[in-house]
Amino acid sequence: MTASPPSQPRELQRQLTNRHIQLIAIGGAIGTGLFMGSGKTIALAGPSILLVYAIIGAALFLFMRCMGELLLANPHFHSFSDIAEKYLGHWARFAMSWTYWLCWIVTGVADLIAITGYFRFWWPELPSWIPILGTIALLFVLNALTVKAFGETEFWFALIKIVAIVALIVVGIVLICIGATNDSGSTAAVSNLWEHGGIFPNGFTGFVTGFQIALFAFVGVELVGTTVAETKDPEKVLPKAVNSIPLRIGLFYIGSLTVIMMVTPWNEIVPENSPFVTMFALTGLPAAATIVNLVVITSAASSANSGIYSTSRMVYGLAQSGDAHRAFARLSPRQVPRNALTLSCIFLLSALILMATGDGVLEAFTLVTSTSATLFVAVWTAIICSYLVYRRREPQAHERSAFPTPGGSATAIGLLAFFALMCVALSLAADTRGGLIAALVWVAGICIVGVLRQRKAAED
Repeated sequence: MTASPPSQPRELQRQLTNRHIQLIAIGGAIGTGLFMGSGKTIALAGPSILLVYAIIGAALFLFMRCMGELLLANPHFHSFSDIAEKYLGHWARFAMSWTYWLCWIVTGVADLIAITGYFRFWWPELPSWIPILGTIALLFVLNALTVKAFGETEFWFALIKIVAIVALIVVGIVLICIGATNDSGSTAAVSNLWEHGGIFPNGFTGFVTGFQIALFAFVGVELVGTTVAETKDPEKVLPKAVNSIPLRIGLFYIGSLTVIMMVTPWNEIVPENSPFVTMFALTGLPAAATIVNLVVITSAASSANSGIYSTSRMVYGLAQSGDAHRAFARLSPRQVPRNALTLSCIFLLSALILMATGDGVLEAFTLVTSTSATLFVAVWTAIICSYLVYRRREPQAHERSAFPTPGGSATAIGLLAFFALMCVALSLAADTRGGLIAALVWVAGICIVGVLRQRKAAED
């Protein structure tokens, strides 16, 4: 870190409590893809989308167990970048940190695009720059205060998501019980799950393509790993956050989408609209759809808020290790990496360009989310590769671990195969293939730069 006046804080502060971490973990597991992208995933896969979410959720729970074991194996690990450096080399730290930074920049852009689409629910002709600039300014202010302010903001954002989804499930059950009828004449019933072409109405191909957008709904599940350096008592907090993932996925993803498809048959759900907003509109309450639209805006803002937090910490860590300009290693008087925060916010402005040149909200959202999902898969792959090296080098550490991964190395190898299949799924459709290719080009390029930097350092 660069020299600073004696009054300058020299390290991040552990101000995040168990309450913050649990809600941050929940917020990370409920991404914008659930609210904005679930309409398209249902249109692609039909009721089999429930199986898609269950498979992805199970795989990412096991991934989080691997990451959790690694983070707790060494008290000096502050994030998964430290893990990559120890087990794969400094080049991996460089490549993964910058890739994770780009992951959240791209995800933040997707969130801003979603927010623009949600605002147009009220004002169809609203210029896209108004919600985009307004959201970026708000999130910058929230993150520039203190890490505790970020934790509090994310706590309430995540709480709103939880309340909204629980309310949706309750309302949906009521609509099913009373046999409510929608505008097209369909009646809410449990049988809607199989009476319109079966569980796999679009065949195996439709089932596989459902993974494309569904995968993006889970990005951010690893976010809890970047909060370790600012978490009180991570040995207790981290396992609790990870072990509650299956319950969250069962309730928030599978539970909510099951109710949605019972109330409205899957083939009547419009891909361009949020099915959450559409379902609440069926209640007949004048303000119901408006309130839910406000909730999904909050959800997208929550995801972007997490991304700005995460990217600022990544750039801060890169600056400390000499992989970014030393100016980004400075902390503000409020103990926040404000320069790194500013850099991330500037790059989020690319959402303006994308909206100005794209064909529409859903098209732009699909392109950006496929890029983001691929980048996250690359980061997750690096963590799993680190886990395999850890198991080979330090078998005794695994034996004495208080949070061992079920299945150990076999689980890790299975996860690598699963991630490879996810990339294959993203390559099947034209609207996601471009994002996949762009992300893979970035990963290859940044890895080459990392290796060259490591070789030069060794020579010097």
